[in-house]
Amino acid sequence: MPTTKKESFYFGVIMCFGMVIIMTFCNLLINGLIGKISLITIAVEFLIGFIIALVLDLYIVGPIAKKVALSLSFDKSKKIFLVITISTCMVFGMACSMSFYGLLTSILSHAISDHSLFEAYLEIFIKNFVVAYPLQLLVMGPAVRALFIKFIKKCGQAGPKLIQV
Repeated sequence: MPTTKKESFYFGVIMCFGMVIIMTFCNLLINGLIGKISLITIAVEFLIGFIIALVLDLYIVGPIAKKVALSLSFDKSKKIFLVITISTCMVFGMACSMSFYGLLTSILSHAISDHSLFEAYLEIFIKNFVVAYPLQLLVMGPAVRALFIKFIKKCGQAGPKLIQV
């Protein structure tokens, strides 16, 4: 787990990149948009989504999720409980937040049909949460932590050798 602001930044970038790229393609599949949208549109949507997710992760959702997770009563000495609790809070917060981005893109592309805005948002949120939660706990969380330990934590306080900002 990150212990400095620099490490938190690297961890957030890697996690957001992986989650946003997979969630982008999952949403394209779920909504039947593969082959209907140009690659340039997909790339632009990914880039915008990545920037929004990174800002939310680093400055809004991330800090709030950590505070909420640490304020809950559970055995924090067991690292797995802490990781699962923080991950759960993060996914909930990010799904809530990024579903607004999904709603906005749906409105702009005229993809909202007979739903009210609240119903459309709720549908987007449920789809996002159902995909993001297991993705975070079972795939991206373990993968990013492994990459983080191998390439960033291993380098110590001198900073990562492979990633320069």
